[in-house]
Amino acid sequence: MTLARALPNDATGWWIFLGTFAVYAAARWFFAWRQARHEGDEHPVRAAFAEEDDPRPAVTGGFRSYRQFFGFVGSAVVVVLVAGLTDGRLRVALLWSLVPVLVVALAYLDFRQARKAHSRAL
Repeated sequence: MTLARALPNDATGWWIFLGTFAVYAAARWFFAWRQARHEGDEHPVRAAFAEEDDPRPAVTGGFRSYRQFFGFVGSAVVVVLVAGLTDGRLRVALLWSLVPVLVVALAYLDFRQARKAHSRAL
């Protein structure tokens, strides 16, 4: 397996790796804030943070919808194709522009699924 990648060995690789999680978390928080603001909550920031404190998990393991599954697989396929078919500056430009968009799209799918499960539980 010469194409298998290990965890990053340098600081830049770790910052990119951790930055992906930060973009995902920020996108989830933004979607929760926007939803609370749209619903007319007095304190949308508190509501956005309180959503994550719900003791009942909205999603328990795995993919709860085909949209989540196909979004994850489709995103992985796009990243692999871009990384495999491009080189140099084009690869860097495409990955730096596509990966954040794909991560935000996955965060949106997860947010919508969690909101739907939460509203059914009430």
